[in-house]
Amino acid sequence: MTQPRLAQQTPTGRMYARREGGDLEVPSITTIIGCEANDLGGWYGYSAAQALANDPQLPDALRDSRRRRSLVNHAAKAAERHRDQAAQRGDRVHDYCEQLALRAMGAAHEVERARADLTEHHEARFADSADQWWELYRPEPLAAEITVWNSTVGYAGTLDLVARIGGKVCLIDYKTKGTDRSGRVKSPDPKVVTQLVAGLKAEESLVDAAAGQWEPWRYGDADVLMAVAIGETEALTVQAVSEHLPAHWYKFCALAKVWARSAQLESAGPQLRSIAPPPLEGSPTGRLVPDSTVTLPVAGPAVD
Repeated sequence: MTQPRLAQQTPTGRMYARREGGDLEVPSITTIIGCEANDLGGWYGYSAAQALANDPQLPDALRDSRRRRSLVNHAAKAAERHRDQAAQRGDRVHDYCEQLALRAMGAAHEVERARADLTEHHEARFADSADQWWELYRPEPLAAEITVWNSTVGYAGTLDLVARIGGKVCLIDYKTKGTDRSGRVKSPDPKVVTQLVAGLKAEESLVDAAAGQWEPWRYGDADVLMAVAIGETEALTVQAVSEHLPAHWYKFCALAKVWARSAQLESAGPQLRSIAPPPLEGSPTGRLVPDSTVTLPVAGPAVD
């Protein structure tokens, strides 16, 4: 999957413009969801420890403090390397799935090139799982890699696939996942439901990136929100539970407010300033005076 044409990475996350070369106006769906706290400390520590334990240079480095520090520094970045490698693999798998959809739609495609790319990286089994999913579910693609926009809340995103399956219109998100010890592909994180709900609640979809042409979102009444976990052994398909969708939407709107305030503070400059001690007792200005110009609201606005 290539970078969406209207998206650009910024210090506050991925942002979208309304047209190519236009001003970046709103954050991406995944950037907003990323505001939720996610404790990965245990995974980072385990990755570092595992990388150090498996390093063939470790026995010799135990007797050399400089080499030992070098190995420790290298191991400390193991989780970041693993994350980046997983992201690159995910891009290759998404690219292959996009090419499958384009071929099914009768559009120009590069299925062979995308599969060759996966094969070159020893990831052809992911392509096999994607092929099996297409054979089993027989999706009729309506749109692939479609960019959507919501002006009311203020966000944009790119959906992997909109397809008709079994007569139902489905919004589909692919997740590249590893396998467990029994060889089964791992299930997607429940946060994918929040991501899909944000896509469902879009107001517009992109028609022409260069011209900045948009049209009303056609699939806001989709029947099924679906995530497909693609692994080396199989593809696991899961459906969002409909009664939980409102809660996911309220949660997303709340996270959008968190992102907006965080971005506001990020651009405001330093949040702390030094303060001198108060003058000695008996001096004309012998006490600290609160800033009377600051008025805080009693409570923040409610989330609709």
